[in-house]
Amino acid sequence: MPADFYEKLAQTRHYIHAHPEISEQEHATTAFLKSYLADLGIEALNYPLKTGLIAEIGSGHPIIALRADIDALPIQENTGLDYASDNGAMHACGHDFHQTSLLGAAEILKERENELKGTVRLIFQPAEENFQGAYQVIEVGGLDGVAAIVGYHNYPHLKPGQLGLKSGAIMAGVEQFEVTVEGVSSHAARPDLGVDTVLAVTTMVNNLQAIVARTVSPFDSAVLSVTHIDVGTTWNVLPAKGFFEGTIRTFAPQVRLEVIEQFERVIHTTAEQFGAQVAIKWGNSPKVTFNDQTITPLIIEHSKSFAEVVETLPSTGGEDFAAYQERIPGVFALIGSNGEAGAPDWHHDDFIVKDKALPVAVNYFVESAVKLLAYYQAN
Repeated sequence: MPADFYEKLAQTRHYIHAHPEISEQEHATTAFLKSYLADLGIEALNYPLKTGLIAEIGSGHPIIALRADIDALPIQENTGLDYASDNGAMHACGHDFHQTSLLGAAEILKERENELKGTVRLIFQPAEENFQGAYQVIEVGGLDGVAAIVGYHNYPHLKPGQLGLKSGAIMAGVEQFEVTVEGVSSHAARPDLGVDTVLAVTTMVNNLQAIVARTVSPFDSAVLSVTHIDVGTTWNVLPAKGFFEGTIRTFAPQVRLEVIEQFERVIHTTAEQFGAQVAIKWGNSPKVTFNDQTITPLIIEHSKSFAEVVETLPSTGGEDFAAYQERIPGVFALIGSNGEAGAPDWHHDDFIVKDKALPVAVNYFVESAVKLLAYYQAN
């Protein structure tokens, strides 16, 4: 494509970047996307999504879906960019880049519509950051009839021009836990008259650290992090209740089940040790983003025509794209978006994506769609 095509896309991204909206509130973003697609001759389909949209190019079967997420984070931007957001939200995960690249791909695919061997379904998905958007798309029928789905996440640790891709696990399964501990309050001078919630909570947190270190095989990977503790309100009273929460990240279903089982065992046995009551609440968070082992090698080989393809290590970040892959074959890549030493990671207030990463992202969508349409047409 000519250079002015990508210059136009860069300006589009800058506009989206300057007007971020957080999960479930992407109303203006959705309206902008609908208008942009309409100008390309692509109408949004009548799926009952509150935010986000689904559209199609081409006709008939097979159907290949391309997915980009559109929500931002409740972070005050600190990049100093001349198109920085000033509304208290920020595209600190690069979803402005994702949706812009899908708009670029839509324009190219629309121009090539008569050549397509089936239908390309465009999914501009809301609410990835709270892990609900993929389930919303699935619930309204957004995957109906789809043979396979393609997505990606920008990756600041790879350079523009690079594309990280591998079969199997590429992003972690995420477990969100909340643990509520209830003891018996007493004066700090008479702990023997109560059940010490502070000691119970802190012992649980310490005991949990042994799970990964001593029960997970060194040939597997897992992360367990307690990120928030809230217990007590003053200096001379042992509190009746305490709370802590955090996350577990794994890359294999069996490891996930084993870590969850060990987690619950540690919590309940520690509570019993102190005579405390305990409740565990698990969040509705995504499983492992697991690339289909039949079609991923096809995309790896095909992507070498427009990108430097590298077999990257899996990311410990989570992605609700995994919800699609539980139902149909899917391919999810990590596309280089910065690559400089010390570049801020996702969710930082100074996170920056480079515009020169757009060509690989656009071509990844276009070429993956074309390749998979041909593959499923033949098979």
